[in-house]
Amino acid sequence: MNVRRRRISGIAVTAATALGLGTLSACSSDSSAAGNTDKFDVVASFYPMEYLAEQIGGDHVNVTTLTEPGQEPHDLELSAKQTAQMGEADAVLYLKSLQPAVDEAIAQSDVKTKIDAATLTKLEDHGNVEHDHGGEEHADEHAEEEHSSEGGEHALDPHVWLDPVKYAEIAQGVAESFEKADPDHADDYRKNAEALAKKLSGLDTAFKNGLAKTDSKVFFTNHAAFGYLAERYGLTQEAINGLDPESEPSPARIKELQEEAKADGVTTVFYETLVSDKTAKTLAKDAGLKTDVLDPLEGITDKSKGEDYVGVMEANLKALETALGAK
Repeated sequence: MNVRRRRISGIAVTAATALGLGTLSACSSDSSAAGNTDKFDVVASFYPMEYLAEQIGGDHVNVTTLTEPGQEPHDLELSAKQTAQMGEADAVLYLKSLQPAVDEAIAQSDVKTKIDAATLTKLEDHGNVEHDHGGEEHADEHAEEEHSSEGGEHALDPHVWLDPVKYAEIAQGVAESFEKADPDHADDYRKNAEALAKKLSGLDTAFKNGLAKTDSKVFFTNHAAFGYLAERYGLTQEAINGLDPESEPSPARIKELQEEAKADGVTTVFYETLVSDKTAKTLAKDAGLKTDVLDPLEGITDKSKGEDYVGVMEANLKALETALGAK
């Protein structure tokens, strides 16, 4: 990797899984390594990890992401070039069980510092895997293999970044890993982590206050990404699909949701920017409901209702307040 900031082309654009470029840095096309800058080189698996690396690392890190903006991270397949670049980095930051291809590459990589965000907070089983989902190679099934609950039926939910409190726990662990791996800049990493913690605490307070009194506590989503957020703020998420965003729900599930919408005063079916809204809009039309975006923040694109994690989460809060009839 080279410290110069310019976008890759050529090989990169020929692959559907081209190396995603972070807002602070980019891999140069004239180098196949990710570890020869004069900074602390971090490879992040997808946007929520990239955001943490940039916020905590500040000027001392050079961050690249494996998931291109706009790409659905569950489906990511890595190119040989990306795998090679990962091996040259100083650290890799990922969330085990979300992206099986990344898990496999990291397991085989000799990168010095491997930071698994799943070990920095507690993952929970939100019981969403029993709903229909196809896609044999999706993350929920891999998660089920590696993190099966005692009953062995459900996967642990990987979407921890959508709970600002759990995300802050992960941020603290990432900061400690950065401090240990790059001790020369430990003080700055600590200060940056404290500043991020304040942002996330403010977000948590905004959600608590904004959703304290609402007409309804139930919201419908395209896929089950918001279990942690719902649990944190006393809401109930009902997903059309399970943890897999691309699966098709059964007719029985659609009927169940239509009945629940009437019973619980649900007004809105939420969909997301990176996945087709077809199923959500069909359900909404059949049940006489509105549709809106609730962004699971798996990537930032031009369609995102905010420029970064905090901005999109604030937009999510407004959408929930409107849909749930916040007082």
